[in-house]
Amino acid sequence: MSEFFDTINDDHRAMIARQPVFFVATAAEGARINLSPKGMDSFRVLDDHTVAYLDVGGSGNETNAHLIADGRITIMFCAFESPALILRLYGRGTPVLPQDDGWDALAARFELFPGTRQIFEVAVMQVQTACGWAVPRMTLERERETLNKYHRKFAPDELLGVFATENARSIDGLPARVPTEVPPGFRR
Repeated sequence: MSEFFDTINDDHRAMIARQPVFFVATAAEGARINLSPKGMDSFRVLDDHTVAYLDVGGSGNETNAHLIADGRITIMFCAFESPALILRLYGRGTPVLPQDDGWDALAARFELFPGTRQIFEVAVMQVQTACGWAVPRMTLERERETLNKYHRKFAPDELLGVFATENARSIDGLPARVPTEVPPGFRR
């Protein structure tokens, strides 16, 4: 029912490209397991062993804190159309912030949304596919604009202040890195 792969192949890329949502799971010793849904046009396959996703500020900064503490990350895609399939990417992730070396090259791969906080780059160590037969068939009605609208109300310096006060620690108190500069391309 499940199969493991050492690289991201063309079939995996095609399945990933069709999905409007994915899920990210991280953990750190002594902390809660974090599982977050992600949407928008925020995921890229960079090569056969590397993926990245754009992160917009939201309710916390758990993934950043967990990756600093532990590094492990699992990303899951579910095919809500036919054929049924679940695809998991197991790897080690790194948060790349606007002030970091490497930001410009990664950011060029994305459209930056209001509230863009960081990009997570993931070195994929293993890919797993599974049947997905219990996942319901669903269709995308439309993307939500709520998060973009929320971030548009902030001037760049205000947004940095929100990140500094609300995203500097995980809910379990682990330290997280926050942007110290607004990414070029910041939109209001």
